[in-house]
Amino acid sequence: MKRVLFVDDDAPLLSALRSRLRRMRGAWDMEFVSSGQEAIARLEQQPFDVIVTDQRMPAMDGATLLQVVLARWPRTVRIVLSGYAEADQIIRLVPLAHQYVSKPCEPERLENVIIRCLALQELLQQPVLRELVGRMGQLPPAPKTFSQLQRVMTSDSSSVSDVAALVSQDTVLAAKLLQIVNSGFFRVPRRITKIEQAVGYLGLNTVRNLLVSAEVFTAWRGPPRQDLLLLDTLQTHAIRTAAAVAGLVEDERMANDAQLAALLHDIGYVVLSHGCPRELQEARRVSTQEALPLDEAERRVLGASHAEIGAYLLGIWGFPAPVVEAVANHHAPSRVQSNDFDVLYALCIAHAFTEPTETAAFPGISVRHSEITPEYLSTVNAPFEWDEARERVERKICSEESFP
Repeated sequence: MKRVLFVDDDAPLLSALRSRLRRMRGAWDMEFVSSGQEAIARLEQQPFDVIVTDQRMPAMDGATLLQVVLARWPRTVRIVLSGYAEADQIIRLVPLAHQYVSKPCEPERLENVIIRCLALQELLQQPVLRELVGRMGQLPPAPKTFSQLQRVMTSDSSSVSDVAALVSQDTVLAAKLLQIVNSGFFRVPRRITKIEQAVGYLGLNTVRNLLVSAEVFTAWRGPPRQDLLLLDTLQTHAIRTAAAVAGLVEDERMANDAQLAALLHDIGYVVLSHGCPRELQEARRVSTQEALPLDEAERRVLGASHAEIGAYLLGIWGFPAPVVEAVANHHAPSRVQSNDFDVLYALCIAHAFTEPTETAAFPGISVRHSEITPEYLSTVNAPFEWDEARERVERKICSEESFP
C-alpha cells in the first residue's frame, strides 16, 4: 500500500482532506500532520511515497520542508498544495516540487495528481528498464548545470547577474546559450552578445532549460554512429519542439515544464546510440521491414523504447514528475488517464507539428506519432483547435526558414 503524508497548519483544511479522501483508504495509507517538523519526524519513522504540503506555514515553510525531503528522502514525490502565489516564492518551489497544485482544489484533481505520480514511480521501477540501463555500463552524470542553477534559483536573493556569472564559468555552454538565443526561435530584436543580456531576455527558467539540454547533448564522450542517427539534427528537433510548445502553452509554470520536456524528450536516443548501438540498429531494421514506428520496434527489440529509457534516466536525475511523465509517454499519451490539458499533452501536440525534423535525424525510416489527430485535441480539453494550434506553432517557429 502506498503511503501519503499531508502537511498543513490549517486544521480545518486537513480535516476536510481526511474526509474527502476517505474513499482512497483502500489504496493509500494516509497521515495528516500540521507542521514541517512533525512531517520530518514521521518520515524518520517510515518513509512515504508522496508528501503533499502547504507552502505558507510557521517555523518551517513548505520550501524548507521540501529541501529536507529532497536531501534525505529523494525518492519521495513532492507536491505543493497552496494558495501562495507570490512570484519569488514560486521560483523557490519550482526546483523543489514535482507538482504544484493551487488552492482551492477539488479532491478529484488532487487524487489524479497523486495517482499519476505513483504510476510514474511504477514505470521507472520496471525490471526491464533497470536491466537495460544496467547493461549499458556507465550512464552520463546528472547535468551539473541543472543542479547548480537549481540551487541559485531557490535563493530569495538570486538575480540575473548571479545566473549569468554561473553560466559564464562554462565557456562551451555560454557560447551555446548565445547561439540559441540569437537563432530564429526567439526572435530577438537585435543580436545579443552578452550572457547577462541573454539571461534577462529569456528568463531564468528558460535559460536553465536550454543549458540543461545543451549539456545533455554534449555529455557523452565520442560521437555516436552517424548511420544510427544524426545527433545535431536531433537536438535541432528538440529546440524546435520547445519553440512549438511555447506557442501552445500560455500558463507560465506549465510552459516551463513543457519546454524542458520538449528539450529532453529524445534523450533516450542519446543513451541508446552510445549504450546499445546494435539493438538500435536492429530496431531500425525491424521498423523499416515491418513498417512499424521506430518506438514500437524499439520495444520489440529492447523491451522498452527511447521514451521510457529517457524518462528513467531523468527520474534518476531527479527531474520534475510532469517532465518525466511527458518524456515517458510522448509517443503513447493514451497510457495516461487524464482529460486535463497539461505538460504531456502540450508536448505531444507540439511534437505532432515538428515530426519532420525528428524523421530527418533517422534517414530512411519513419518516426510516426499516430495518436495525435485534429480530433484528439478535444479529448484532452486543449484550449485551441487544430488549425489554431498549427498557426500558433508556425508563428513561433518560423524565422529565416519556412515551417515544414
